[in-house]
Amino acid sequence: MKIAFLTAGGIAPCLSAVIGRLTENYLTNYPNAEIIGYLNGYKGLLLGNSISFPKSLLENTDKFYQFGGSPIGNSRVKLTNIDDCIKKGYVKEGETPLTVAANQLIKDGVTILHTIGGDDTNTSAADLSNYLKENNYNLTVVGLPKTVDNDVYPITQTLGAWTAAEQGAIFFENVANENTTSDRQLIIHEVMGRNCGWLTAATTLAYRERLKTINFIPEIGLTKEKWEVHSVLLPEEEINFDEECERLNKIMDKHDCVNIFLSEGAGMDIIIAETEKAGEPVLRDAFGHVRLDELNPGQWFAKQLGKRLNANKILVQKSGYFGRSSKANQADLDLIFELSDHAVECAITGTSGVIGWDEDNDDKLSCIDFNRIKGGKPFDITLDWYRNMMKEIKAL
Repeated sequence: MKIAFLTAGGIAPCLSAVIGRLTENYLTNYPNAEIIGYLNGYKGLLLGNSISFPKSLLENTDKFYQFGGSPIGNSRVKLTNIDDCIKKGYVKEGETPLTVAANQLIKDGVTILHTIGGDDTNTSAADLSNYLKENNYNLTVVGLPKTVDNDVYPITQTLGAWTAAEQGAIFFENVANENTTSDRQLIIHEVMGRNCGWLTAATTLAYRERLKTINFIPEIGLTKEKWEVHSVLLPEEEINFDEECERLNKIMDKHDCVNIFLSEGAGMDIIIAETEKAGEPVLRDAFGHVRLDELNPGQWFAKQLGKRLNANKILVQKSGYFGRSSKANQADLDLIFELSDHAVECAITGTSGVIGWDEDNDDKLSCIDFNRIKGGKPFDITLDWYRNMMKEIKAL
């Protein structure tokens, strides 16, 4: 039995921990198994670059939990995007990435492949698995769902998202002190979330919980109200600019600052349309996703809101890389252990799919068929905790 690990896409606070738990499980229960890791995701698979995991790692698997990122590296490669793979030198002219990847797995003698990534990573794994079966090579592919966006259907909770929300709250707890540097200050906290506002909402919740532990000094102006979240902008919520600006202007007049938590996907259609109208290119990655970092939604909102709120100082801060680069917190570690152990069970029995709590099956831990995995799941803004939180914020 030969097992291969592959991590792909953007990093999340779970990759190192998942590899550590999988390694511990296999080396403990299947000591004769060989383990390799493909370096830099599908890029490493296409180029045949891998590293062997020595048996001595069994004594050090707990050390994996100290790290964020992935010890074997990531990359953004779409196996069905032939032109992009050729352009980057991963395959030669006339070759198809799926064939090259499949042949490499056969050459390496891999019988179990664990892909740790989002929907793109795991749908690519499904394509690979189907291709190999059609060519009479039996490979079990078991994916684990990681993304800080928590937007993979039908998975209730993706790995790393809880930690990213906690870290985003810690990040803004420091940034919020900037409101003491100027009067009428607008601070925009831009949070990751291409099509899904879950991370922004969860970060807001975590931050407001942290506010409850701070002893403010209202006698000299150090009030909780100045450190509060005054507005939350999500892709799932329609934004009435005039109404929101009227409300926020009152907060600015009263507290001399406004703090906004902005999901990077909020208002995206408007921003893209205006960018293209101005004759500027909208850059996309290999999967066709808009490069939000270069589109800079936070700056766009800062420009629009800064004028309307008559702000004397505007600060846009992004917590994305700070949050996603963290090591996993305890809540995520518990989830990582649960999902990783089930992933090994499924792999040993030859069951392919993606491991997760299935929201279509009463949130039961399941091995979900690859064909059911889809990205871009929106955040459910009807959830009680979110509605109650927004009611409190709107009442500020």
